[in-house]
Amino acid sequence: MHCELLIPGLFATPPATRLPALELLLARGRCTGAASQHLEAWLRDAFGAGERTLPAGAITLLATGADPGADCWSRADPVDLRLMRDRVILVPGAALHIQTEEAQALCESLNQHFAGRMEVRVVDAQRWVARFAQEVEIEADAPLQLAGRDVALARAAGAGASFSHQVMNEAQMVLHSHAVNTAREARGEPSINSVWLWGAGRKPKIETDRWHSVNADDPVALGLARAAGIRHRPLSPSAQSFLERMPEEGRHLIVLDQLRIPLALGAAGEYQDAISALERDWCAPLLQALRDGRVGMLTLHVPDAAECATYEAIRGDLRRFWRRPKPLGAYG
Repeated sequence: MHCELLIPGLFATPPATRLPALELLLARGRCTGAASQHLEAWLRDAFGAGERTLPAGAITLLATGADPGADCWSRADPVDLRLMRDRVILVPGAALHIQTEEAQALCESLNQHFAGRMEVRVVDAQRWVARFAQEVEIEADAPLQLAGRDVALARAAGAGASFSHQVMNEAQMVLHSHAVNTAREARGEPSINSVWLWGAGRKPKIETDRWHSVNADDPVALGLARAAGIRHRPLSPSAQSFLERMPEEGRHLIVLDQLRIPLALGAAGEYQDAISALERDWCAPLLQALRDGRVGMLTLHVPDAAECATYEAIRGDLRRFWRRPKPLGAYG
């Protein structure tokens, strides 16, 4: 068995404690590097899903078991766009604690307004998709990549900027005085005042057989796996449960993206908790499985490192005692 762990954000912030299993795997593994990428770009290239824009809307819909058909879809994720003195700051849905009934009520109003031009669907409270009556091209990063940043320029740049700008402005007018936001503001909660369009396109044709299975919570990873006809399931709670359910040989991708949201939101305590859980639940048991011969190779991908890094280790690599483990801060 070859287990590949995809861990965005691993080197972004030095952890407060040492992580013996993870540090050993990094120290003893054979490292290769490439250009830094965010998670969606790495998945796009790894699955061969196009050269430029990842059709994240259609792929996200695929992850739910629905069929995007031949229509053009994009992600239309709920956000709070905060107007500062000379900036527009994006607050992603992950920071807004949106309830499912709130998302459904907001999308119903958006669909009434955009009838015949755009249809918005709730995938989950933080992830929405939109179907368009015409072909659109939108170049924009995902909200988590833009959290806390000035998006005034980002919104005005790239392909489809004028269309995206128009849709977002209209969405803000619909949502500004919506009863959902009135109630949220009365409770002291941030408003959900717009949608962020990104990842427009049609369902891609994926022909890769790189992995035997994909284990993830991220809908883009799951949707790409479904498009490729690869077995896929929600992320296992730990390596132990994964190994119990995946007894056969083969190459398996495990997307461990638990660090992304704490990083995007600047939640230092949650980041430390998440990276400690990563060590305890995944790295330590997989290191032991590698030592025992239960796993033949273990690969760690850190796509958004300063130089996109991949570390591969087999059992024999663990004997390279001269390669001493070092803190994660040394890899930043």
